[in-house]
Amino acid sequence: MDARSAAVRILLSVLQDGRSLTDALDAVSLPSGPDNALARELAYGVLRWYERLDALARLLLAKPLKAKDREIHLLVLVGLYQLLEMRVPPHAAVSATAEVARRTGRPWAVGLVNAVLRRFQREREQLLARLPQTPEVTYAYPRWLVERIRRAWPAHWQRVLEAGNQRPPMVLRVNRRRIDRDAYQDMLTAAGIAAEPLALAEDALQLAEPLPVERLPGFADGLVSVQDAAAQLAAPLLAPPPGARVLDACAAPGGKTCHLLERYPELAELVVLDVDPARLRRVRDNLQRLGLTATVVAGDAGAPADWWDGRPFERILLDAPCSGTGVIRRHPDIKRLRREQDLEVLGRTQRRLLEAVWSLLAPGGKLIYSTCSILPQENEDVLADFLARHPEARVEPITAQAWGERLAVGRQILTGDRGMDGFYYGCLSKQ
Repeated sequence: MDARSAAVRILLSVLQDGRSLTDALDAVSLPSGPDNALARELAYGVLRWYERLDALARLLLAKPLKAKDREIHLLVLVGLYQLLEMRVPPHAAVSATAEVARRTGRPWAVGLVNAVLRRFQREREQLLARLPQTPEVTYAYPRWLVERIRRAWPAHWQRVLEAGNQRPPMVLRVNRRRIDRDAYQDMLTAAGIAAEPLALAEDALQLAEPLPVERLPGFADGLVSVQDAAAQLAAPLLAPPPGARVLDACAAPGGKTCHLLERYPELAELVVLDVDPARLRRVRDNLQRLGLTATVVAGDAGAPADWWDGRPFERILLDAPCSGTGVIRRHPDIKRLRREQDLEVLGRTQRRLLEAVWSLLAPGGKLIYSTCSILPQENEDVLADFLARHPEARVEPITAQAWGERLAVGRQILTGDRGMDGFYYGCLSKQ
């Protein structure tokens, strides 16, 4: 399968079948070599700029295509993305995209795709000027999400939307049990790979250019992992003392789990919990690669009676399920798959999980609540509601940090702040 055909298959899997982009990439038989990277770029790019590309297509098409011809509509978007955002020679983009239309068995589609893309080439500036000057088209976000972000961050919303459309950096987490950051940076330099240390995260190196993990020196031997700097802040915030029993709830795929074990080798036990046994396989794989040991448990953090042994934890990390609005730059399918009503469902889940794991925290213990969301409904509001019902809970201010927006409860990293993903952290102690 060629790159453009694969991209359309991926897009159909996401937009028609409702699969996540990650699952769609696994489900579609991707081409090898350079075509693999091209297929991914096309799929990511169309999802990232869908509202804008779709608005352009509607200007170009005499009438909307029928639902049964969605494949052709998506092929038009793939063609427009190449002409707008990529360095593919225009004649090659048009001819190769039209050739995919020929292979769909719809003879009429070849002429339509060819005519639409050639018209865009001729009238590019006039067509772009005719696009609706609305935030959802300008920034390529669904209207409801634009409004949510604008209300939450009136001084920053445009910057946040722009950051969500940027390609994210590739950040590494050096396994300090095996090697220190400076020594690993020297290994990268020797391999011809440019990287810079990040001041905010003691174990982080940011690569100048993303590359396959197979090219990273010592990756298979557990010297390093891939993890955004924002996620690397969790372990030092939790800061478990030697001999502590720690719960990492909703832990898969295990990045924060492994970082805790790398930084704090003298824990009595780290219990790694996730409701999805399939996702726990990734946790086990990461632990094995990094040479780390933990107690891995399949179970619902909201139903401790099914898995808890009755011994309290001195530290708990609750990385709650959320909308993922802080990591849209890595997962642009969130724009198309997430619905506003999902926030209410997620909010109930977040509150249920927080109530449940709080009962497992020892007096004097500390709980970190985190999400990769930038919406207060999933973050500060959840903790504020919880505090109103729990007089024994105290806010532990996160004051000594040079990142994020300081809130009444916790700190919010907005997407792109210091190059990081959008993340929220709140810290509570039990009196």
